[in-house]
Amino acid sequence: MSQKKKASNPAINLIAGGTAGLFEALCCHPLDTIKVRMQIYKRAASGSIKPPGFIKTGKNIYSQEGFLALYKGLGAVVIGIIPKMAIRFSSYEFYRTLLADKNTGVVSTGNTFLAGVGAGITEAVIVVNPMEVVKIRLQAQHLAAKASVTAPISSSTAAAAAAPVLQTAAITPAMAAGTSAAATATATATATASPVKYRNAIHAGYTIIKEEGFGTLYRGVSLTAARQATNQGANFTVYSKLKEYLQKYHQTEVLPSWETSCIGLVSGAIGPFSNAPLDTIKTRLQKDKSHSADKTTSGWGKIMKVGTQLLKEEGFRALYKGITPRVMRVAPGQAVTFTVYEWVRGHLEQMGIFKQSNVPKPKALK
Repeated sequence: MSQKKKASNPAINLIAGGTAGLFEALCCHPLDTIKVRMQIYKRAASGSIKPPGFIKTGKNIYSQEGFLALYKGLGAVVIGIIPKMAIRFSSYEFYRTLLADKNTGVVSTGNTFLAGVGAGITEAVIVVNPMEVVKIRLQAQHLAAKASVTAPISSSTAAAAAAPVLQTAAITPAMAAGTSAAATATATATATASPVKYRNAIHAGYTIIKEEGFGTLYRGVSLTAARQATNQGANFTVYSKLKEYLQKYHQTEVLPSWETSCIGLVSGAIGPFSNAPLDTIKTRLQKDKSHSADKTTSGWGKIMKVGTQLLKEEGFRALYKGITPRVMRVAPGQAVTFTVYEWVRGHLEQMGIFKQSNVPKPKALK
């Protein structure tokens, strides 16, 4: 690219990135809910019950909890999406400018990858990990509620509930049976009426901090940082290289939206296959509240414990549980993100509302 263009104003990255993230969340969040449910599902001890697949998990959520259950945890995502995307794109441009050759302004493929890695780590530490802890708790709590509702109530429990009545009056067997049935119904109704613990994202965050400490929001942060680093490193590298190739092929700076979507789809599909085990272990670690009380084990110790337990109880394939919905979530998500980001950024630059940065825009390696 022969001419030097000035980098976009950070405010443009903020608005374009936030808008792109919002559209991504609205389009793809149901797939993320299915992915989380598949990852936290534990195989029965006998091993005879096969874990439900992607389609069955989605159908179960829809039939048992309703369509809106697919959007559980969306509040946490929306609250964090604007700073997340602003940090992702702004930090990527910052690291890319920092790593550009001082004389030519050219950024090599390796440095493009490092800029993506830096952007992934930055967003993971500042916003992604706390957001995902809250989101996973909201998505997972309905499994616990459903388990308590569907738990069988033994006849001895029902009889115990009816015993005080039988001891105080002479009751016929039919009446005793009716009393036992009523006790069973009462117990079932009580279980059914038990409210969920977290009402929304803000309440979930407040409750987690109050009961388990602020550090709980950063449980699994090393895994999240590793996942985001590999994701964004591969994501930005593949996207920038494919974009550069198509720009040269078409002899234009601005690509059609459908080509931008295709590039984002391809770049977004690469990351999940390389770090699926990290994502599965991270989800289990963030979901299990028992780790908050363990003050003696280090963060990596907890990670090793969860990973070892997962392999022992459910096998190696469990590390890739949820890979199908994750690819289906991440790949289209990146297609939406890059398409909306490029479109909004281009229009904001044309409008000239924000002044362009004085820093020259880094050039791709020819």
